[in-house]
This record gives sequence, structure tokens and C-alpha cells, in this order.
Amino acid sequence: MYGVRSITVVAAALVLLALSSGVEACPPSDRAALLAFKAALHEPYLGIFDSWTGADCCRKWYGVSCDQESRRVADINLRGESEEPIFQRARRTGYMTGYISPAICRLARLSSLTIADWKGITGEIPRCITALPFLRIVDLIGNRLSGNLPADIGRLHRLTVLNVADNGISGTIPASVANLTSLMHLDLRNNLISGPIPRSFGRLRMLSRALLSGNRLSGPIPASISEIYRLADLDLSRNQISGPIPEALGKMAVLSTLNLDFNKLSGPIPVSLFSSGISDLNLSRNALEGNIPNAFGVRSYFTVLDLSYNKLKGPIPKSISSASYIGHLDLSHNHLCGKIPLGSPFDHLEASSFVYNDCLCGKPLKPC
Repeated sequence: MYGVRSITVVAAALVLLALSSGVEACPPSDRAALLAFKAALHEPYLGIFDSWTGADCCRKWYGVSCDQESRRVADINLRGESEEPIFQRARRTGYMTGYISPAICRLARLSSLTIADWKGITGEIPRCITALPFLRIVDLIGNRLSGNLPADIGRLHRLTVLNVADNGISGTIPASVANLTSLMHLDLRNNLISGPIPRSFGRLRMLSRALLSGNRLSGPIPASISEIYRLADLDLSRNQISGPIPEALGKMAVLSTLNLDFNKLSGPIPVSLFSSGISDLNLSRNALEGNIPNAFGVRSYFTVLDLSYNKLKGPIPKSISSASYIGHLDLSHNHLCGKIPLGSPFDHLEASSFVYNDCLCGKPLKPC
């Protein structure tokens, strides 16, 4: 009798254990989606996918994390440049070829997708990722992806990070980008993206960094950008952007870096830029005209102020000596004329900051 009761208890315990194990493991559908994703990629040096074995993809699968309650796959974090032991043992950065399989879109609870710096992954961004309602992070920097950004990417209302820098993405910036109202970090640098910046760009009210340099963008700087009150870093350099610089950019509350160099901007430099909170201002290699505004004051604090390679004329404004700080200053390759002011910041600058102007004189150039 005692033996039968013991067997019954043990059997019940085994059933409970099996049930609990099933609850803790990831669903077979998520495991199958991950394996299909893996099958489209080839990583020959590090063994990144060697741990992707066994029934439970939530348990020690490299780069995979699951929601603790639902056990659904929540995060894929695969970086080709990392300090993790697998990279240190191999003494190399990662290299991976293949493509990003649409099977990734079967991970219905996916929150973060990072497949970064693998250098050899090609193909397009799967269009179906726009149907993943919980997606917060898409980081695909440093691959060889091509094609367009998904036209309906604006469906990802929870998205906070979109980083596809250093790829071969082409096409235009979809108008639906303006619907990404949770977006904080946008990095499209060094691609082949053309066309205008959407006029409704200013609807991205949570955005703190907009890095769009090294593309083929054209048209004007949308005035609506000045409505992004959290924006601290705006980089539109190395494009084909034309028209004037909006005066309102100098009135933005937290904007500290404004890089507009290597474009086709014209017209005068807005006075507001010199009494703003901008500390890194690069307007070089455009077609800006007129005088440098005589608008420097105690609020003027520049680690970098580069106005070189424009069509600026007239004297260097005397008020520049009242700036709180100017680290790197470059006024070369313009049509400036007159005596270079004495004192700070000019006493630590070299001749290269002033050369190739019409008739500047005084230290560090020739005497007047």
C-alpha cells in the first residue's frame, strides 16, 4: 500500500515538473522562427549560433532574451563588435553574411532587434517588421543592407531607436516616419537616401538625436524641425540640402550640435545661432553670404565654430571677443576683410583659421 502511494506521489511530481518545464520554455513557434532566422545567416569565425540548440530558446541561446512571464522572445541582440568573451577569445571582430529572414516577424512579442556591425549582411530590411507592435529598438548599423526603408514604418508607435547607419539603404525618407511619436534616436548616416526631409519631421517631439549625414538628401531644411524641443544633436552634413538656414534653429532650447557642412545652403547666417545654446556649429562648405553677424555675447560658447569655404564678406565682428569661449575657429576660404581682432580667442589660433580671404590682416597673418 505504501509503495503504491509513493509511486503515485512521484508520478504526480513528474507531471508537475513536465508542466512547469513546458511553461518555462519558449513556444515552439518562437524557436522555429529563430532557427529560420539563423538559417539565412552565415557566421564562420566566432560560433555565435553554436549555443542555439535544445528545446528552450530562452535558455542560454546567445543574444536571445525572453519575457519572464510569457516566455516569448523579446530581444535579439547580436553585435559584431563587442567586449564579450566570445570576441576576446577569437581576437577579432565579427563578420557575418546572408540576409535578415522575414521569419523574424513571427516573433510577435519582439521588443528589440539589434543585428549590428557584421559588415557582410545584405538584402533588404524585412517589410513585415512594421507589423511587430511591441518593437522599441531597431539597430542594424554597419552591414550592407540595401533597398528602401519600409514605407509604413510609422506603424511602429513604440519605436524609440531607429539606427540603420553605414549601410546601402536607398529611396526616400518615408513620410510615415513622422508618426513615430516615441522616437528618440534616429540614425540614417552614410547611406544612399535621397529626396527631401519630410515637411512633417517636426512631429517627432521626443527626438533628441537626428543624424542624417552622408546621404543624398535635397530640398530645404524643414522649418518644423525647430518644434522638436528635445532635439540636442542635428547632423545634416554631406548632403545636397539647399535654401536658407531657418532662423528658428537658433531658438531651440537644448540644441547643442548643429552640423550643416558640405551642403548647398545659401543666404545669410541667422543671427540667432550666435546667442543660442549651440556649442558645436559647423556651416562650412556651403554658399552662405553676407557678413558674419555681430551678435556674439556671454551666451556664445563654442567648442567648434567652422564657417570656412563660404562666400562671407566684411570684417570679423568685434563682438566675437566677448564670447565666453571659442575653441576651434575656422573662417578660412571666404571674402573677409579687415584687421583680425586682438585677444581671446584669436591669441591661440593659427594662420590656417584665416587664410584664403580677400584682405584679412594682423596676427597671425601679415601685419596690416
